[in-house]
Amino acid sequence: MKAISISAPGGPEVLRLVDLPTPAPKAGELLVRQSAIGINYIDVYLRSGVYPSAMPFIPGLEGAGIVEAVGPGVSLFAPGDKVAYPQNPGAYAEYTLLPAERAVSVPPNVPLREACALMLQGMTAHYLCHSTFPVKPGHVALVHAGAGGVGLLLTQLAKARGAKVITTVSTEEKAALSRSAGADHVILYTSKDFAAETRRIIPGGVDVVYDSVGKTTFDASLECIRPRGMMVLFGGSSGQVPPFDLQRLSAKGSLFITRPTLGHHVAERAELVSRATDLFGAYETGKLRTRIEFEYPLANARRAHTDLEARKTTGKLLLVP
Repeated sequence: MKAISISAPGGPEVLRLVDLPTPAPKAGELLVRQSAIGINYIDVYLRSGVYPSAMPFIPGLEGAGIVEAVGPGVSLFAPGDKVAYPQNPGAYAEYTLLPAERAVSVPPNVPLREACALMLQGMTAHYLCHSTFPVKPGHVALVHAGAGGVGLLLTQLAKARGAKVITTVSTEEKAALSRSAGADHVILYTSKDFAAETRRIIPGGVDVVYDSVGKTTFDASLECIRPRGMMVLFGGSSGQVPPFDLQRLSAKGSLFITRPTLGHHVAERAELVSRATDLFGAYETGKLRTRIEFEYPLANARRAHTDLEARKTTGKLLLVP
């Protein structure tokens, strides 16, 4: 099978297309012939060494496809079933192995590419506004990277729960995308001070900031939050936030801060399935729309990473074997 391998941390150039034997499923495992593979910023962290990983390895955590074979003891799925998964290492390949308990069934009316687009980013958006800070009518949320994959889905999910949503984006094109997802206000951070603009829109401050950008937005984001509001830092596309004096949270209004990750919100199969069921249901009823901007051949993984890091993209990026 064709796969992307990384032997040493570095830039996109370390992504190499290789030929590997197609693996066989062991007890409790599925062999999945992949139809779509999700590209996410965590792949960049792992590739570059921000998140250390044993070498060599096949990057990627997310995909969707058809069950090719099942290992002994598997009763949840059978060959021919449509499945998707949000967090299983080794996704950048034509075939992948994963524990059956970490896969979810894809409904007949949900295309596999759309199912893939709803996995890691969709479940991240879901836990952020359902669990980390459960928004409800009357709440105001500030969402950074509003035209990104998580941003577009998070805006829709937060609006569906009755919240008002302010987003930040870098271009007018991205602003239009964010508005189409339901954003009430969109701030071009390249031309306006987003903290001052947020305070102009909501003088008392927002209830929650959902921040995947990190280093360049963190300090100003704290200025946007009402007393006893929450800062949700769930990524660092601009770099990691430096060490932080927690006393600042008291001075700015007894703020809360958290750094969640998806793994802790789908650790149990029941929660994994529940989030997938919500997302697929919202897609089937038209309440949730995905945006797949680019589909790259597996061999073009370097180009995909280059585009992602250059912030040239919106919505979801896929690799197609």
